[in-house]
Amino acid sequence: MKHRQKLLILAALLLLLAGGGWFLYASGFFRAAGSLDSLRAYIADFAPYSHLLFFLVQFLSVVLAPIPSNITAAAGGLLFGTWPAFLLTFGAVAAGSLLVFWLARALGRDFADRLVSRKLSEKYQDVLRAKAPIFLILAFLFPFFPDDMLCILAGLTDLSFRRFALIVLLTRPWGLLFASALGGSTLGLPPWVMAPIALAGAALFLLGMKYGDKMEEMLLRRLKGRKTGETE
Repeated sequence: MKHRQKLLILAALLLLLAGGGWFLYASGFFRAAGSLDSLRAYIADFAPYSHLLFFLVQFLSVVLAPIPSNITAAAGGLLFGTWPAFLLTFGAVAAGSLLVFWLARALGRDFADRLVSRKLSEKYQDVLRAKAPIFLILAFLFPFFPDDMLCILAGLTDLSFRRFALIVLLTRPWGLLFASALGGSTLGLPPWVMAPIALAGAALFLLGMKYGDKMEEMLLRRLKGRKTGETE
């Protein structure tokens, strides 16, 4: 891509980010993000465009990370029900993930450095270059990885767009579905099935909060160890 085209795309992206951030701030999103009830009220205030606003917020949760898409998914479940909230969230998150991957691929390191800290980039870049598919699958399935940042860094590797899209479509729905189900209070399953699922989800969340860093470091060490073993 020519340098001038890169600058135009980057300028348009920065305007989008600035406009999206200003809209969320001016409309009171960040004040409402403190609880599910206030988020639900915030989204409902935009009726009859609540669904469109919800999709926009979830899309910006990827491009303007870190906005917690799981929390807003739960708020959407409260307002719209499980399945509408999940479909809107997954559509927005998938679109945002593919967009930032493509932008990183097209614009290169300059774009990634504007959104991802150097420390975070150095932490994950080697593993992504060596084991991008398996690492992304694991990172998208577990809650303690910075999913949106990894989508950007993956764009700097030689992973194909088609393969990345397949990984996103197969792995990113599950946490979003669970969050939407918590908000919507149902997946159409009887209570005796939902209760253990909810307990298991809560347990995983608490374990992730307490031991997430250790689990992340262990996984990184194992993947880096395999890389070292293969190159010896």
